[in-house]
Amino acid sequence: MFTGIIEELGVVKAVEPTGGGLKVTVGADRVFSDLKVGDSINLDGVCLTVIGLTHRSFTAEAVSETLRRTTLGVLRPNDRVNLERSLRPSDRLGGHLVLGHVDSLARILSKSEISGSTEVRFELPAELAKYFVEKGSVAVDGVSLTVAELSSEWFSVAIIPYTATVTTLREKRVGAPVNIEADIIGKYVERLLRGYEGGLGVRSSITAQWLREKGY
Repeated sequence: MFTGIIEELGVVKAVEPTGGGLKVTVGADRVFSDLKVGDSINLDGVCLTVIGLTHRSFTAEAVSETLRRTTLGVLRPNDRVNLERSLRPSDRLGGHLVLGHVDSLARILSKSEISGSTEVRFELPAELAKYFVEKGSVAVDGVSLTVAELSSEWFSVAIIPYTATVTTLREKRVGAPVNIEADIIGKYVERLLRGYEGGLGVRSSITAQWLREKGY
């Protein structure tokens, strides 16, 4: 579990194909204060397991399914990546609940400077549209952002100068792909409502009937 508050920008040191997967070695500083082999780390929005540590670098491995759904397959040495260690129970939840399970890729449609901030418009994958609401949360390349505007085909966010400085979003150009993770709360709500509608047992049927009678 993560918060979408990026701790630092890492630099890709090496990329090694492993059959259908990929090993990536990343240089970093801040995340090394307590990083251990077996820990989870969010790399550009993707939850990976640390499988090796050397001086100021760690190695993680992505399987073929992860490469198919994310931008990790196009990483090259010297690329910068967003890094965040997993959330501890005592930490402040500065962003929102992020799992590091990317739902889809999306392209940047436009970027513009407005009143000191950067407005970025992304395409909205049709299968994720139901999870998006204005002023709701979304993780883009692991960065927790607020949906500023929303249509059936795109959503936009406003990136403040600080966020632009400490993440890779400033470097992304129009047309570049990014990793998108929709808010997990919307997914759970959908699942619960589907249970009511589908009638998962007698209790669900009774509850669904009660909701209909009350006009919900």
